[in-house]
Order: sequence, then structure tokens, then C-alpha cells
Amino acid sequence: MSRVAIVTDSNSGITQDTAKEMGIFVLPMPFTIDGKEYFEGISLTQKEFYEKLSQDADIATSQPSPESVLKLWGDLLKEHDEVVHIPMSSGLSGSCQTAIALSDEYGDQVQVVNNQRISITQRQSVVDAVRLAEAGKTAAEIREILEKVKLESSIYITVATLKYLKKGGRLTPAVAAIGTLLRVKPVLQIQGERLDTFSKARTMQQAKKTMIDAIRSDIETRFGGLEAKDVRLDIAHTNNEEEALKFKEEVEAAFPGYFVGFVDPLSLSVSCHIGDGSLAIAATRILHI
Repeated sequence: MSRVAIVTDSNSGITQDTAKEMGIFVLPMPFTIDGKEYFEGISLTQKEFYEKLSQDADIATSQPSPESVLKLWGDLLKEHDEVVHIPMSSGLSGSCQTAIALSDEYGDQVQVVNNQRISITQRQSVVDAVRLAEAGKTAAEIREILEKVKLESSIYITVATLKYLKKGGRLTPAVAAIGTLLRVKPVLQIQGERLDTFSKARTMQQAKKTMIDAIRSDIETRFGGLEAKDVRLDIAHTNNEEEALKFKEEVEAAFPGYFVGFVDPLSLSVSCHIGDGSLAIAATRILHI
């Protein structure tokens, strides 16, 4: 049986400690903050990140260096026969295309999964990859399965401030100013490769209802119907755990009988574009192995 190593990046929300518990490997995402380089989960904690964000630090995201990727793969292939690498969505970062290009020199030994997920849905792909490897699947088989089900997930996010969407160029200054004046709470969606505007609400409670309704619609139209209960739900947030735990209770009440799993921080690569105080809900179709 092939010994398959599972690799992801810190956009999955999987910490270095959790990675050890799971028996997987996590590449830390690099950030440049006021000209200095940091690595998520290594030299940059969630608390430190939000402190710098609140101070209006100049924050830029990057991708793991080719050298760091190749070194990790090389080390793993000394003890494993194959590697499955699950980076964040190719539509949100160049790290996926870089990894695919780098994998060419390894032939079939390294399989890069382009399944267009990030954060808690990316984390679920990693969990599924571990289960598939334990079931005896090869790296190529794992990549094929994960890419086949890549669009069977949704994330909806509501933000507490328009400041960072404006700063990142996703809103014009005029629209951001009007939205702030009217206290608009945009609801964003991540499905496949894009982070897009989905809807608008006037209060956080309305935004949460919008997200719950959107998930219910996805379950009914894309994930087999409400009766099947063939979906797991997860909650995420940016520096807003207390409200996220309350939101989890609301989601459990809205979807009785459904498994509501993680309450996790969103990856810092997403957080730097939306700021703190956000809430998110994800639905991922359960992969039966």
C-alpha cells in the first residue's frame, strides 16, 4: 500500500499543532506587515495579526516560496511514496498554479489538488484526503475524487465594516461611504474561485438570516434536499468567537438533525480583506468513502 503524505497550507485554518494530531503537514502562508515578513501560525498569531490590522499596518499577503514547497515535498518523499498537496483556491491565490508547475518534475509522485476551496471547506478537503488515504487510495485517486466534488460546498460571510473591502478595491470609496452611512452589512459568497457580493442587509441579524436562507437554498437545490441531511455545516469568524458560538446555536436551531461542526477563525488571507467582526457559515456535502 502506498504511503501518502497529505499537505495543505495555513489558509485551511489548520494550525501546526492540529496538523501533528492529524498526521498531516501545513505550509505557513507568508505576510508582509510594514515591510517585515511573518508566517501564519509560526511568527504571526491571530491575536498579533488583528492588533496590527487595528493599527492600520500595511499588510500584504503572499504565497509560500517555491523553495519551501520543494523542500517540504523532498523531505516527505524520503519517508512516503506519494504526496497530495491541497492549496487554497486557484482563483484566490497563485499558490495553486505555482504548486502545479513545481509538481511536474515529480511525475505522479506529487498530486496537486485544484478543488477551489479555502478556509473551512479547504479544511474539510484535507480531512477527506486523510480518510481516502487511510482507505488505501493512491495520491492520483485522491486528487481525482476531491476535484470531482470541488463545487459541492458554499461559504457565506457577512462583514462588520466596509473599511477593508474599500481598502482592497472591492468597493469604491463612494459606495463604501454610502454603505457605512446606511449601516449596510454586505453578505459575500465564496463558491468555486471567487469572493463575490451576494446580498445586502441593514443589521447583523438580517445578515445572519440571509446566510441561513442561502445555505438552505443550496441544500435544497445543489446538495440533495433537506431530507437527505447529507451536508455538514461549519461556522467561521474573524476575531469574533463569542458571536460565532451564538450563531452556531442559531444554525443548529434552523437545521435540526444536521451536524454543525467547527467554529473556526477564517484564514488570515481572507481576514485581511474583510477585517475583524465578521461571521461566516459553510456547507459541505459529506463525502462517502
